[in-house]
Amino acid sequence: MTYKRTLVTSALPYANGPVHIGHLAGVYVPADIYVRYLRLRGQEVLFVCGSDEHGVPVTIRARKEGITTQQVVDRYHELIKRSFADFGISFDIYSRTTSQIHHQFAADYFRRLYDNGKFVEQTTEQFYDPETGEFLTDRNIRGECPHCHSLGAYGDQCEKCGSALSPDELINPYNAINGNKLEKKATSHWYLPLDQYQTWLEQWILEEHKEWRPNVYGQCKSWLDSGLKPRAVTRDLDWGIPVPVEGAEGKVLYVWFDAPIGYISNTKELCDAQPEKYGKWETWWKDKETRLIHFIGKDNIVFHCIVFPSMLKADGSYILPDNVPSNEFLNLEGDKISTSRNWAVWLNEYLDDFPGKQDVLRYVLTANAPETKDNDFTWSDFQARNNNELVAIYGNFVNRALVLTRKYFGGKVPECHALTEYDQQTIANFRDVKERLEGLLDTFHFRDAQKEVMNLARIGNKYLADTEPWSTAKTDMERTSTILGIALQIVANLSIAFEPFLPFSSKRLREMLRVTDLRWEQLGKLDLLPAGHELGEVSLLFEKIEDAAVQGQLDRLARIKAENERLQKEEDMKNWQPVPVKDATSIDDFDKMDIRVATVLDCQPVKKSERLLAFRLDDGMGGRTILSGIAQSYPDPSVLIGKQVLYIANFPPRKMMGQTSEGMILSAVNADGKLVVTTVSKEVRNGAQVG
Repeated sequence: MTYKRTLVTSALPYANGPVHIGHLAGVYVPADIYVRYLRLRGQEVLFVCGSDEHGVPVTIRARKEGITTQQVVDRYHELIKRSFADFGISFDIYSRTTSQIHHQFAADYFRRLYDNGKFVEQTTEQFYDPETGEFLTDRNIRGECPHCHSLGAYGDQCEKCGSALSPDELINPYNAINGNKLEKKATSHWYLPLDQYQTWLEQWILEEHKEWRPNVYGQCKSWLDSGLKPRAVTRDLDWGIPVPVEGAEGKVLYVWFDAPIGYISNTKELCDAQPEKYGKWETWWKDKETRLIHFIGKDNIVFHCIVFPSMLKADGSYILPDNVPSNEFLNLEGDKISTSRNWAVWLNEYLDDFPGKQDVLRYVLTANAPETKDNDFTWSDFQARNNNELVAIYGNFVNRALVLTRKYFGGKVPECHALTEYDQQTIANFRDVKERLEGLLDTFHFRDAQKEVMNLARIGNKYLADTEPWSTAKTDMERTSTILGIALQIVANLSIAFEPFLPFSSKRLREMLRVTDLRWEQLGKLDLLPAGHELGEVSLLFEKIEDAAVQGQLDRLARIKAENERLQKEEDMKNWQPVPVKDATSIDDFDKMDIRVATVLDCQPVKKSERLLAFRLDDGMGGRTILSGIAQSYPDPSVLIGKQVLYIANFPPRKMMGQTSEGMILSAVNADGKLVVTTVSKEVRNGAQVG
């Protein structure tokens, strides 16, 4: 289907902290690339976003800081909005879900579905703090993880092992704010009966949208295969949009319900303010000739592909998303980005350390975009891509072409004369660049599209290196004129092709070329700059990043990691409780176990096992091998070599993973849930018996 216009939304960030590079790589840079590309093509497009200010994370932040929730969202809304602007994320509107327009629109939306019988009311038992008199949200509940037994796991996720959880799965759950014990209490809420939309969603997604990214399609299929269940649209909370139903005092709209409605209310806010420019909001949300695209991270796939479309379907008057290009997660130096652990590169801090280098970060994040799987950001790669690609290839080519033109032709575009076969081969590489890039950008392959543009810069850079205009200028100015004429046309093409990816440097390059009206439709043509056109002042597009700047970032992360480990140990010790003593036994049972001391000669992971380590021991009796399931507690087992450990010597040998284990290593469970081998306080002879 051919559409008249495109509405692009990007996930609403929580206003409980700054924006980091994971947000930028996963959602906002890809969305901005796409929007800038559509605008370059002269298409009608609207780019909508805003702060999500009703989530539980903002209430947690407020309590930690001892300020009001409104103060939290006011602070971070402005910081996030400024960070996006600083990095060139070109929203048409960036609003917020605490606006009066949104509150009214979301309440009206709920009431309309409520009046039309689209919800079901259910009573369930939820965790309740009898001392404070409040129901607890999942994020406000902590306890022992049932999988890794880490203490202090949240009611929705264990940050130690990454397992998704529900509060009912936690062992000994408690109020994360005050440590109070919890009890279950009945409460009633309204639910969106997703099960009633199951058949329709299966047809709409699984049959009609097979072109969606595999990660999106696969996650949707998994949810649908498991069978959808009703989902609560209200909750007991004092922060949010009050449920507009009599008798619902103390209840607000669940954030997952109110937040996506923010896309619509923000569009309405913009259109109501500037109708002459943007028209009516209904045109963007209810006209079948509008194409809706959601840019999100993988943690929002279910909400944007199953839940929000069901909300729109329940109303019946809205268009549905045509595509939901979701990215996976970006890690930082091999570890998961975590706001709570401060393990991130914050956008506002990045610009303090690397002023004017927005495009460098945009380039690196796009080059490492987690489009199909989780990817990793490292400072060494950041430095290498800047120095070896932006500086040494693109920047070098542009600088040489412009500087040599100024040197030999007074800064005016020279004429192209007779073309050599090599000239024609070079020009041929640009003839279909427009079609190649459109094929990638239209299908949301931004990483490959940027790589294609950089390859064009490589061709230009190689062309100058091979033709050596600084040498031909000594004997053949006509040839020099042709070389630099072709090079400048390539530079002009790159200023167009890089515009969606590197808007700041593209703007500066157009200023150096003294052009303002280059359009996407001209891409691939080699007559963009007429002969005699006077160029502007020349400056470097990019500059090298030195080792000291990168080391400073690595040192910062090392300090954060050390502090996190310290805090985690404190948290583990604070919440640790000894395992109850086992049933009474006798000295006779103990005497049956032959516990001895041995020195670890070698310790290696067992192949094809994530759990086992193979200990080779000097037991004073000729040696033995024991397999122990403590690999996850000792990622570097070499630290155990040379230690004296305690083991049970008289367990019968048994086969494990193709090896024979001759005993059992004794270990203790630490407060963090990890196993620690037991040892002796001072050296004794190998084979000594414990008794």
